[in-house]
Amino acid sequence: MSVLEPLAARYAHWLGLPAESTVDTSDEDPAEVRAMPVILRMERAEPPSRTALLEAAAAAAVAVCLDERALPGGDWHDPLKAWVDGRIRKVARRARGAHWQAVQELPGITVEVDGAEARALLPGRVVESPKEVSRLQISGSELPADEPGPAPDGLPRLLLNPEVSMTVGKGAAQVGHATMILASVLDEAELAAWAATGFRCSVRTPPVATWKALCPVEDPEGSWRRDGVVAVRDAGFTEVDPGTVTVIAQRA
Repeated sequence: MSVLEPLAARYAHWLGLPAESTVDTSDEDPAEVRAMPVILRMERAEPPSRTALLEAAAAAAVAVCLDERALPGGDWHDPLKAWVDGRIRKVARRARGAHWQAVQELPGITVEVDGAEARALLPGRVVESPKEVSRLQISGSELPADEPGPAPDGLPRLLLNPEVSMTVGKGAAQVGHATMILASVLDEAELAAWAATGFRCSVRTPPVATWKALCPVEDPEGSWRRDGVVAVRDAGFTEVDPGTVTVIAQRA
């Protein structure tokens, strides 16, 4: 059983799975808030391209969740389950040099895409973040928009909302949410095929007209059946208003 199964019930309610459609955190104890750290390698001399870095972060996040260690009985299962059962918060931080090397020693998975590297770490309580993580900056360096070209065939597409501005850190968290939600609703054959690619995906910003045609706000079930898309709605803790659709993920 995948640790991501609760997400299918929460974000794809039309499947009729027995779970709450939202997670109530109104009385959440701050000491119990959990998050997945996503570490973005941003060397000063050779910064990565924005698109490649987002693609690496998206693949790393879902790879942690579907690693064999995340299966019941595995070393990662209990921390991941405790996190997924609440809000799937992620905190993106930037690292370079020795600080980047230090986080390689923490439980997680690093993905490299076209020279860009991101490492998703095992989620845990934010107040218990190891010093290798807590000393890293959340805000700061930004990367310019790039022109990645057409999305390759045969890979899931992650489409960023063209009407919403997000920092690279915010974008990394959102595309990580998107790959997790998509993985939770794919069938076994689709998931196995995706895993064989190392969970590679494309990240693109579509024209506004394309976004509006695909965005599954009005008919999420029909959008999934027809276009194979699911949406990420942001909780509104940072940068965007609550309920904003930040990313739509489209099956390969």
